[in-house]
Amino acid sequence: MKNQSRKLFFLIALPRSGNTLFTSIINQNTDIACTANSLTLEIMKNLFLLKRTDVFQNFQDHKSLDNILDNVYDLYYKDWPQRIIIDRGPVMISGNPGNFELIKKHYKHPFKCIVLLRDLMEVFASYMKWYTENPDAFPNKLGKTDEEKLMSLMYEEGAMVKQIKSIQNAKNYPDMCHFIKYDDLVSDPKNTFINLYQFLEEPYYPHYFQNLKQININNISYDDTVLGKNMHTIRPVVKKEINKYIVPEKIRQKYEHIKF
Repeated sequence: MKNQSRKLFFLIALPRSGNTLFTSIINQNTDIACTANSLTLEIMKNLFLLKRTDVFQNFQDHKSLDNILDNVYDLYYKDWPQRIIIDRGPVMISGNPGNFELIKKHYKHPFKCIVLLRDLMEVFASYMKWYTENPDAFPNKLGKTDEEKLMSLMYEEGAMVKQIKSIQNAKNYPDMCHFIKYDDLVSDPKNTFINLYQFLEEPYYPHYFQNLKQININNISYDDTVLGKNMHTIRPVVKKEINKYIVPEKIRQKYEHIKF
């Protein structure tokens, strides 16, 4: 049974662009749960792809499978106590099947998107700082040079490319998307969140921007032994990252045309 008062939003953003900081702050409001990287889009896509199997093609019971597709989000968040869910995933990807098309078809309720924007070269530099300071970081297993490590992040089915596509498509839907620049998030967080609450159509919650807590959602925290130490560690005070790392020229030449 659907929680009739529940609102669903989506968070679209590149890794290393303020996702964890944003989540730590917005989740101070106990009415809101911004998720970690979400499985819901993959669940929906994998269910849809069953329609391409021989078993389904042999007996095409669309109605029964669509019943499950229609209820993925309601079932997944059924036991979450928060009234507002901000699901983190590249929802705006179009294609065959596209995430956006699937959600529009099967999630039978209005939804909107929050889009965090950070310069791609800054994102690369943030990765460089992280994997240099943390030897167990996963890019260190994917290459020896900075070029190899950064290139490994840009494979077609990876989080970076998916989010880039989603951000680019979000620009085509300004009425349903709210864009937050990383620089505004870290330099003027209060006004950034005041504007966000107007988009959420909710009364402003008095957030604090010091003594920030690490992410814990419904008593579940990140296990960064999987991806590398400090992947999701945030500083206790909102401020811009100090970064001395310079993105290799070949990476810059290949990707600096991507602007948000």
